[in-house]
Amino acid sequence: MYFNSNIRLMRKRRGRTQDEVASSLNMKRPTLSGYENGVAQPGVQQLIAYSEYFGISIDTLVKVDLSKLRESELRQLESGFDVFVKGSKLRILTTTVDRANNENIELVPEKAKAGYTRGFADPEFVSELPVFQLPFLSPERKYRTFQISGDSMLPIPDGAWVTGEFVQDWNTLKNGEACIVLTLDEGIVFKVLENRIAKEGKIGLVSLNAIYQPYELSVVEVREIWRFVHYISDELPSGEVSSADLASSLNQLRQDVALIKERIVVNPTNSSS
Repeated sequence: MYFNSNIRLMRKRRGRTQDEVASSLNMKRPTLSGYENGVAQPGVQQLIAYSEYFGISIDTLVKVDLSKLRESELRQLESGFDVFVKGSKLRILTTTVDRANNENIELVPEKAKAGYTRGFADPEFVSELPVFQLPFLSPERKYRTFQISGDSMLPIPDGAWVTGEFVQDWNTLKNGEACIVLTLDEGIVFKVLENRIAKEGKIGLVSLNAIYQPYELSVVEVREIWRFVHYISDELPSGEVSSADLASSLNQLRQDVALIKERIVVNPTNSSS
């Protein structure tokens, strides 16, 4: 358990003394000191009090070594974006609706991706994104469209618009599903996912393009996951046609044309005036 080291770390990051925190939590300073030094164990009510005071889940305070998190992750935690290592904590998504209170599909173009990494939870930033509707998608689910870059997911081309369904419980993700993943360090990535959350607290990310090596991420680095729904592109997927195949197709076309001409000659159409 990391409770004692975590509450000491978070107190110091807030610049609070033990006396100040003890006063806020209605406990004696020696009691609080005992918790921080690991010589006393808190009860349920004390755990709840600390959780509410720091805005961090009890699971995280007890089970996650916060000293191992990067500064960017700690800042997110302090801002209220607590993602417990199991990936099952309820996530509150910043979203927009139209005049009829229907969920919009926000569009995140290439030029807005860097800003989205910082402002994904900022209502003002999200409200400034372009929006549209797709009537064939379920009104009961939340969707967002991201413009991808690069060739790591070919045949889905560079610049394609990929729509994803918001995943609230990451434990429901299946191996082999394509997902848009948001991390604070890498930004937005589009990959095929390997779910190792339950056993290792990690996800594996695999590209469709075999020249790119798979890699893994701890779920504490992840902020959002969107399950792939479809993509839109004005680029026709490339395909390789051999010279032999092309010649065969042209020869078959000539034969078909010749057969049609022969039928026209044999069975001319009668007309009357």
